[in-house]
Amino acid sequence: MRQSLLNTAQNKASLRGIAKELRLELLNSGQIDKISKQIVQNILNSDIFKRAKNVMLFYPLKGEINLLKLLECGDKNFYFPRCSGDELLVCPHCNDYKKNKYSIPEPLSEPLNTLDVLDIILTPALCVDKNLYRLGYGAGYYDRFFKNEKIRALKIIPISENFLCEKIPADEYDIPCDMAVFENRIMIRE
Repeated sequence: MRQSLLNTAQNKASLRGIAKELRLELLNSGQIDKISKQIVQNILNSDIFKRAKNVMLFYPLKGEINLLKLLECGDKNFYFPRCSGDELLVCPHCNDYKKNKYSIPEPLSEPLNTLDVLDIILTPALCVDKNLYRLGYGAGYYDRFFKNEKIRALKIIPISENFLCEKIPADEYDIPCDMAVFENRIMIRE
């Protein structure tokens, strides 16, 4: 593993490259399924998830943590993001999905009118730092989305601890999350 390389990256582009290589190693070794199961179990066991009613998930890209097992929780309402221009819309989970320009399945259901119903937003990331800043793919969808003042939901990053680094180069547009769920522990922003 090249986890120590994450801490040597000088900029977001090099950090993305290292994280993608590391993710590919986990995928090719078959470890990502095991890690996903551990993280899903940690989420299921958390009081925060147990109390939540409205949870936003994401469809996993190749090598991302797969949270789709959470859909089996019958006492929750689940939502998925849909890209519309430069923004993310939040749409109820449904039977009809269509792949977007990034090949990510998106629900064809009508988006929510208000975001204050969400309790949890499970947020994808290539890596996360100790201050819970996340590094995404660079399009900025989630950071723009998180600027919406109606969002009161906890922003939670489900990610392997292999992708925890000391510091991600953050700028004024980057918004830290509230929590990260790893294989063996949960980290909360202070």
